[in-house]
Amino acid sequence: MSLTDWTGAAVEPSAGDGPPSPDEWHPVDVPGRPERFADADAVAYRTEFGDPRDGDERATLELRGLFAHARIWLNGDLLDEHDAHFVPARYELNLDSDNELVVECRAPEAFGGVYATDRVPDERAVPGIWWAADLETHPRTFVDRLSLTPRRTENGAVIDAELAVEAGESLDDRVSLSVRPQGFRGGGVMERARVEADAGERATVEKTLELRDPAYWWPNGFGPQHQYEVRAKLGDSERVVQTGLCEVETAGATDGAGDDALVVNGQRVPARGFSLLPTGDPTWDVERAANANANLVRAYGHVPPMEFYEAAADAGLLVWQDLPLVGRAEADPDAAKSLAETVAASVERHPCVAAFGVRSDPTDHLAGVGPSRVARYKFRWRAWRARYDGDADRELADALPEGAPVFPVSGGPGIGADATHLYPGWEFGTPADTEWALDKYDCGGAVGAFGAGSLVGEDGHDAAGFDAGAHAAYVEAGVESDESAVEASQAYQARVLKDVTETLRRRGSGLLAADALRDIDEGAGMGVLSADGSEKAGYEAIAASLEPVQVVLDEYPAAGETRELTVVNDTPEAVSGTVSWTAGGQTGESDAEVGPLDRERAGTLTVPSDAETVELSFGRADGAVQNVYPL
Repeated sequence: MSLTDWTGAAVEPSAGDGPPSPDEWHPVDVPGRPERFADADAVAYRTEFGDPRDGDERATLELRGLFAHARIWLNGDLLDEHDAHFVPARYELNLDSDNELVVECRAPEAFGGVYATDRVPDERAVPGIWWAADLETHPRTFVDRLSLTPRRTENGAVIDAELAVEAGESLDDRVSLSVRPQGFRGGGVMERARVEADAGERATVEKTLELRDPAYWWPNGFGPQHQYEVRAKLGDSERVVQTGLCEVETAGATDGAGDDALVVNGQRVPARGFSLLPTGDPTWDVERAANANANLVRAYGHVPPMEFYEAAADAGLLVWQDLPLVGRAEADPDAAKSLAETVAASVERHPCVAAFGVRSDPTDHLAGVGPSRVARYKFRWRAWRARYDGDADRELADALPEGAPVFPVSGGPGIGADATHLYPGWEFGTPADTEWALDKYDCGGAVGAFGAGSLVGEDGHDAAGFDAGAHAAYVEAGVESDESAVEASQAYQARVLKDVTETLRRRGSGLLAADALRDIDEGAGMGVLSADGSEKAGYEAIAASLEPVQVVLDEYPAAGETRELTVVNDTPEAVSGTVSWTAGGQTGESDAEVGPLDRERAGTLTVPSDAETVELSFGRADGAVQNVYPL
């Protein structure tokens, strides 16, 4: 059952073993992030409940999303301390007929990730119980935990299972373990493992489950999303966990070329998608990313709840998982290594987790270069002067799964970043400077962030994560008197996103993630969706630019100028069809054939002076895709 009747209070972090006792408790929603405590360094939460057990049953408490450092008391006694909010805090309870549970949550002193930056409003980083507070009952002997590690072998694949059994009485039995395909025909597995324990002991059982003719999980567009259900059963108690098999490495790991493209189950996969901020329901964000033709989502600077990974696996989206290290703050090496190992262990069963990031944006040396005529000079000067020693981050990368793609440092050119963050048309120059910057700094392999911000309301300039100075320099100066500021803002964002996305695709960048899918604050942000989920102009624009097969221009069109057309094919199959274009009263068409994961030029067009849009299409026997450029 869920524990839902809670009160809370802002408190001073307690120094002793006793629970905090504020002067007044206020009704609050748990799980949740009570806004009344947005500025608090520590918040205490309190609930009372009866004993739900029947007969000789046992009870466990599970708290998920304890942000960030938590202390838990039951009936006045300190139960435990807990540090990793993305790992469930789970305890067996010795209950009275009436019970009081107090949980104190403190803001993080380290490893706050994006929550410790100005990209997240205070009300999204409230110390609290964010995801769940559940009280479970069990038989005297029960399976308490089941963890899975799937891996490929020379003969196929195995799933390493580890389960914990709480023995209420002396135990000498066998636990059954079964593996069943979910939604597809395939071979299952049934095994038994012996478990022995004295009364009151916790026994750990390990078993390797071999899969004959295993079926693999694939990203959307490259194959089915096969997954397996693993069930551990002992008497009347059971645990069920889902997993899948997927092997991901970088192309450079296999060909020695330093290529950052992802190779999934031996198949090169161009990864395209969005950064996700901690905006609310992450499963909804996954759905909207998939609807915009993404096959990748990046959990920027935070670790989402497990439902996020399950949704991504179901939708066929690869996940780039960051550690919660954003900015330049130093981290204790031992604590950072423990953090990396904990993050890796918490996501290892999910087949969609494809890559890891260690530290994001350790510098902001390119912010505010602006659109001036000397933007490139200022860019070069700041990039030359930038300094960041990423050795510690690269050492920390060794704590992440061996062979997995890892980007130890992601940030702007000039600091030797392993994945590039590049904002032409927002931090510097214009979107047309994209190719210059990528070539100048040889950083086009993995582009982990790009884009521009936009308004949702005219009073949104103070929104978290929104650079009002950049918006004023790039958008407000050009707004015409009869034009809505919000419409102009969103139109500019859409133009930047289309230009940069399509440039990266034409160049064959192995991985790209636009910043970001959804605003984290009301009024404005970097997202193509507002904080409430409504679409901005950029959502439809980038969805067209991310179509797996699409015809694009070499630069955003302008009246009187000539543009080259290119058909990009990011699928594993060759395509052929007819390229058509319309601009003003003029039209044109040509035939094109494009090989798998390739691109092919398809002629040119000159934009008439009276054109209001340029419309492109690529028609095949099974339908056509459109790409529209408003002028």
